[in-house]
Amino acid sequence: MTSPAADSRRTFLRGLVVAALAGVFLATTGAFGSANAPYGQRLAYWVLVMILGGLWGHLSSRVVTRFIDVDDRPWVTVAVMTAVITGPLSVIVWAATGLFFAQKLYPLAALPQLFGPVLVVTLAVTTVNVFLGRAQPVQTHAAAPSPTSPPAPVRFLDRLPFKLRGATLHAVQAEDHYLRLHTDRGSDLILMRLSDAVEELEGLEGARTHRSWWVARSAVRSVDRGDGRATLTLEGGLSVPVSRRYARALREADWW
Repeated sequence: MTSPAADSRRTFLRGLVVAALAGVFLATTGAFGSANAPYGQRLAYWVLVMILGGLWGHLSSRVVTRFIDVDDRPWVTVAVMTAVITGPLSVIVWAATGLFFAQKLYPLAALPQLFGPVLVVTLAVTTVNVFLGRAQPVQTHAAAPSPTSPPAPVRFLDRLPFKLRGATLHAVQAEDHYLRLHTDRGSDLILMRLSDAVEELEGLEGARTHRSWWVARSAVRSVDRGDGRATLTLEGGLSVPVSRRYARALREADWW
């Protein structure tokens, strides 16, 4: 399991690597009529186009995944991502193709002819990235005991509202732009993103069990499984979903 920052960097870099490798493949095979160009020229073209597409895809994914749960609806995510990426990327390909192979911009009438090939490549690369991304849950770790110095304080606990100060944190749940903090003294809302909260929860043993939940490991009392899904029951009776994306890794980490 990984830290939130490392997980984000790894996702970004993996997308660029997949894009670059796809560019090498397309150049080597002379895809979409590029075989007549010198290999070096078409390699530079395809790698550049695919990396630009990867950067646009990364930005698009940050928006799309705010509205679609990639864990539970990966194919819907692929379809929406492909639709969002293909239009602007077709314009990039149109401009790059003209400049690389004709040293001028192609007529606008050539743009619709590029839409089909761009759609096919975008669908393939997006599918690979979405399913490679269904990986390990982000875990936070309790500080290792030290005989010489006390553990560093958990930064997130300073954000607890006054009425919850000193309470035991059981779970953090995303609700729109807010987080609901579940504790042994009740719950309350704060304005914050879950991804930022998980960064500050380092020092507490826990993990994201779902795109909308972080759970303290010590709060788990039981697990119910059925229909390929799992649900955790926490201290106080709170039920928390476990997405298919994370279930296997959490089970292997002995969460149940």
